Amino acid sequence: MASKKESCVGSHILSLITFLPLLGALVVALLPRGGHAALRGATLVFSLANLLLSLTVFGVDPSGGMSFKESAEWIPTLGISYGLGIDGIAMPLVILACLVVPICIATTHHLRDPSRLKEYLVFLLLMETGMVGVFCATDLVLFYVFFELTLVPLYFLIGMFGGEKRIYAAFKFFLFTAAGSLPMLVSILYLLWSYKQSHGAWSASIADLRTMSLTTPEQMWVFGGFALAFAIKVPMFPLHTWLPDAHVQAPTGGSIILAAVMLKLGTYGFIRLGIPLLPQAAQAYATPLLVLAVIGVIYGSYLAWAQDDLKKLVACSSVAHMGFVMVGLFAFDKDAVRGAMLQMLNHGISTGALFLLVGAIYERRHRRGLDDFGGLARVAPGLALALIITSMSSIGLPGLNGFVGEFMIIAGTFKTQPLFAVLTALGVLLGAIYMLQMVRRVCYGKPKSEEAKHLTDITPTEKLAFAPLLILMFWIGLKPDFLLDKIGPAVDAALLALGTTP
Repeated sequence: MASKKESCVGSHILSLITFLPLLGALVVALLPRGGHAALRGATLVFSLANLLLSLTVFGVDPSGGMSFKESAEWIPTLGISYGLGIDGIAMPLVILACLVVPICIATTHHLRDPSRLKEYLVFLLLMETGMVGVFCATDLVLFYVFFELTLVPLYFLIGMFGGEKRIYAAFKFFLFTAAGSLPMLVSILYLLWSYKQSHGAWSASIADLRTMSLTTPEQMWVFGGFALAFAIKVPMFPLHTWLPDAHVQAPTGGSIILAAVMLKLGTYGFIRLGIPLLPQAAQAYATPLLVLAVIGVIYGSYLAWAQDDLKKLVACSSVAHMGFVMVGLFAFDKDAVRGAMLQMLNHGISTGALFLLVGAIYERRHRRGLDDFGGLARVAPGLALALIITSMSSIGLPGLNGFVGEFMIIAGTFKTQPLFAVLTALGVLLGAIYMLQMVRRVCYGKPKSEEAKHLTDITPTEKLAFAPLLILMFWIGLKPDFLLDKIGPAVDAALLALGTTP
């Protein structure tokens, strides 16, 4: 008998959440180009409706299994299906993806080319479909289709609406991510062929593929194909160089959606596919990946510390923060992995908010140098307060969301990899240094110019965009169990393939 989560209306809720933005993109594409208010209004209606729908998936199976499952034949001769499902790992990321799109719409009043607002909004909605699809796909080929779908709209968001070097940044982003996609496709095809050889039938179901046994050398090669694609997406050192360029050149909305959700496709791929499907290879690759992750934490922190450009500082900090997540994942301790899952969400909230605020500051002066401001707390106290709180969230101040995830990662990693835990903890100190330095130079002292003395404070639209992120910073920081109770069983189920009690 079907459960309540798979019956009647609930049986298609994931399809609705995945494809409602696509429907919205088609509607917006048909609206007149000149009606900016109508274009924004229609996009906002579809994105807010999808956000409300996404809240229903909070009721995932508390035992860690897949909920709201859907399945239909797609290419039956190859065992490829349209399969969707969601668990405690994917659920927070789906809600986050649906949350950031309305926030990005609030930044569209300052586009580089306002005459292309329609295209910008269409690309945002297409991005939402791709991102949600990745987190919901339970078929490996469908996962790949959605994974690749996200590449196209972000390429155009950067290339059409970015800064002066937007074409360079867009091509660099495309080449890096496309280079990782081909090995992943080869790995997927090999898994499908191997399943056919061992079971006598084709299947691309992730659940079916988990039942298959590959030799260790086979796993090593297949995992390598996945790892390259996911490591570029994270991005891990030394494959991170596309990220600062993409962030700096992207419009504010593009930077928000890139930091908040897109980077998580890589870490999600490791926990959804790499570790459960190829556990022997995951264990064999763990130490090299931990080494690269710790280098990313320390190197990314030093890069951020060295920056004078506010947006580039936040971009480099993402390299360090995502390094934290990778350390937690490959420590193979349940508390560290749970902390990594929570930190994926925390990074999306705090760094998405930082890019929102950096964009707001830039639009007031069209400058991003740390020495171009000073005294922001005097002339725009509301904007300065928002920046300070978000910075404290980013460095992991107790009581805010960043603290819980970082603490769980370091404490859990210390149980299995004490040296890597100590080195990762150095990133906390470095993060405090560069973020507090940024706050001091931007918010305090005297304004550095006559223009800096007359900045407008945070606007009502900016308050509405920032408010949900602010609420989540405090809510997760004070009540982390509300999410950890959902995340934990799904993490335990993913780690079972390692053959040890995590």
